[in-house]
Amino acid sequence: MDTANESGHQFTTRAPRDADAWANAFDPMALPVLASSAARVEGLREIEDEVDAHMLAEAIGDDPLMSLKVMAHVARLRRGRDGGEPETLRTALVMLGIPPFFSAFGGQHTVEERLSGRPDALEAFRQVLRRSHRAARFAMGFAVHRMDHDAAVIHEAVLLHDFAELLLWLQAPDLAFVIARRQEADSSLRSAVAQREVLNIELAELQHHLMVAWRLPSLLVSITDDHAPLKTPQMANVRLAIRVARHSAHGWDNAALPDDVAELAALLQLSPAHVERLLRDIDCA
Repeated sequence: MDTANESGHQFTTRAPRDADAWANAFDPMALPVLASSAARVEGLREIEDEVDAHMLAEAIGDDPLMSLKVMAHVARLRRGRDGGEPETLRTALVMLGIPPFFSAFGGQHTVEERLSGRPDALEAFRQVLRRSHRAARFAMGFAVHRMDHDAAVIHEAVLLHDFAELLLWLQAPDLAFVIARRQEADSSLRSAVAQREVLNIELAELQHHLMVAWRLPSLLVSITDDHAPLKTPQMANVRLAIRVARHSAHGWDNAALPDDVAELAALLQLSPAHVERLLRDIDCA
């Protein structure tokens, strides 16, 4: 069952039966983007001859949904071609080219328009986005300390890690609120359990399904796979950045943070005290 909002968009109010059915609700090229991203693209369109891939990446790189649209579009265009796959948004833009970008991405529908009649859902969407941005800063800080050559990929992986949750607030806000209320009522209820009870799937499952279906870069897919059997330092970097951002969202006294710090100390080869200072330095930057 679907209901339409003021903009005419059909919200999902009854959970589809499985990941395939959920995935059918999402077309990457139809995803709305942040109003700020749409405005920046239109501003750059006016000076198209002066724009390069770096400028575009800087303009839209903080928008997970716009990044997804571009990378999925480039993956579709390059299907079956030789020459490798783009691992970052910037390399995807280089492969696509500036005139083709502006041709493919005309006036964009925005998140703010989609949720114009649901300010509660818009604020929840923004909370997830703020958490993703903060986690991405932690991830980049850890990767730079480790001198990881794939630091840019790690940063994007963390920024995109919760995109399925963003999509849920856009497509099925009532179901997202049911999950939130259940967890508020029972602090021991794990997110994955609540999601499966309400959505018939876990968001991590949906996210992996969409990343594969949209042919996102294999490195990006692998290091964001929470259920991958092989855990690499890059995966640990991603996982710990996300955990720290979640656990410290309301302050640095969360009971789970000492375990995060201990794991980070091992990953970064630093003392726990040094890790704690590093976390605060990154958070204040």
